Amino acid sequence: MTAHSRQSGPHSPGSADLPRVGIPDELAGRMSMPEQHAYLRAKLSRRGALRTSVATAGAVAGAGLLAGSASATAHPAGPVTAPATGQVSGAFVAPFGRHLAFGADPRTQMRISWQVPFAVRRPYVRIGLKPWQLSRKIEAEVRDLHTPALSSKLPAVEQYYLHAALDGLRPGTTYYYGVGHDGFDPTEPSRLSTIGSFRTAPARSEEFVFTAFGDQGVSYHALANDQVILGQNPSFHLHAGDICYADSSGRGAATDVYDARVWDQFLAQTESVAARVPWMVTTGNHDMEAWYSPNGYGGQRARWTLPENGPDPRESPGVYSFTYGNVGVVALDANDVSYEITANLGYSGGRQTAWLDRRLGELRRTRGIDFVVVFFHHCAYSTTSAHASDGGVRDAWVPLFDKHQVDLVINGHNHVYERTDALRGGAVAKTVPIGETVDPARDGIVYVTAGGAGKALYSFPVPDSFEGHVKDLDSVHTYHWVKGTQKSEEEVEWSRVRYTGFSFLAVAARGGAHPRLQVTTLAETGERVDHFDIVRRRRHGHH
Repeated sequence: MTAHSRQSGPHSPGSADLPRVGIPDELAGRMSMPEQHAYLRAKLSRRGALRTSVATAGAVAGAGLLAGSASATAHPAGPVTAPATGQVSGAFVAPFGRHLAFGADPRTQMRISWQVPFAVRRPYVRIGLKPWQLSRKIEAEVRDLHTPALSSKLPAVEQYYLHAALDGLRPGTTYYYGVGHDGFDPTEPSRLSTIGSFRTAPARSEEFVFTAFGDQGVSYHALANDQVILGQNPSFHLHAGDICYADSSGRGAATDVYDARVWDQFLAQTESVAARVPWMVTTGNHDMEAWYSPNGYGGQRARWTLPENGPDPRESPGVYSFTYGNVGVVALDANDVSYEITANLGYSGGRQTAWLDRRLGELRRTRGIDFVVVFFHHCAYSTTSAHASDGGVRDAWVPLFDKHQVDLVINGHNHVYERTDALRGGAVAKTVPIGETVDPARDGIVYVTAGGAGKALYSFPVPDSFEGHVKDLDSVHTYHWVKGTQKSEEEVEWSRVRYTGFSFLAVAARGGAHPRLQVTTLAETGERVDHFDIVRRRRHGHH
């Protein structure tokens, strides 16, 4: 993210020139997300900015909402023209921003989502086992977002998000798909280049790779990272929040600048990867968007379809879990526990943390799962000058990670790469230099900050130390956030690897008699800057 706590932190480049939502500064720092939502709705209603039939982020099934013009089966010659009061023919509306996500069971469920720039009739997905044989047709669900002109410098925006749920798929199988609507059939010869593919999770454990980062946004570096990720051929990708930065400051403040059009840019940028690699996201502080819903996640629910097995999918869309091969993955929403950015602090009433305790226990008891990976936004352990560590995360969740012997924790929030030694109870249990192997059950947990996905980089208070450039330090003077959005200084010994650059994680998972996660950090150039291995002793009944 580019900004920042109410007390301090780097300033968002250019944010001073952007229009502000009209909430007095003296109120902004004290308002929770529900209070901001109510304020904006009331103020814009008084201005007459709301239409009589505004559609918010709730799912609207069928095509009645998006009643576009009559379908067309052929492409008329000449330029596309329409009267100012007319609607564009579906033949001229090309889908974009395709992104995949697993359902709760990645072996049999896939969710396909995309966007159209104008209203269309009867959107759908075609799928099949061959690209020239897309015989199965699934109707898409329509989720329309209306964003009013939140300032004189921003236009009102209509966004149309389409989603199709694919269930009953075969494990370990490659499927081909095309998205369309009346007037745009992906099986037409001129549309065949729009056909994509995906592979379901295997029925039994096999070697695979997944990738991860946080804090992406829209930039050259974000795009470069995406293409290097695609080269890893990952089975899925984890995005640890702060997805596109349509919300400018990320403070959860009522004065945040919000431009919904940035989502269009982001989804178009990400399509080259996300159309074939399930893009599993969670919520960061920049992903709280006050206009759409009281907790700020109405826009999130409109744009993404994620597993609905968390404590409350409508309240917490970024909280869920899934299993791929021998790895169990848990996504969390750290806005619920953050001491630094408190707009949504405690919004789940403890339900998320209780669910986390239960879910980690279930995964640890599940036959065939060797490794448990948890990802979320705010850092449990980081030393950057911008945000450092969040004591709320430490208080709420680190004891549970220790209790259930989580194998790897991945965070974003700080726009750098940083890795700890193996920790237990917040203290170093084993030093883990570059290339070392760690057994979490015996040695403790490694925490990784992977926030170098594409937004402007932060800085460390001490020199970088990474592969080929090692500068080990006995300790680092830093701080963590405590209750009351206050900083508490501390001297830490756990900062093992630091890299100020754009980067991401690539994790190779292996099962068998000697399960292993090979964790590699790659710069956007493809250069390796860190690597270490996580091993587990085989437990009873694994296969």
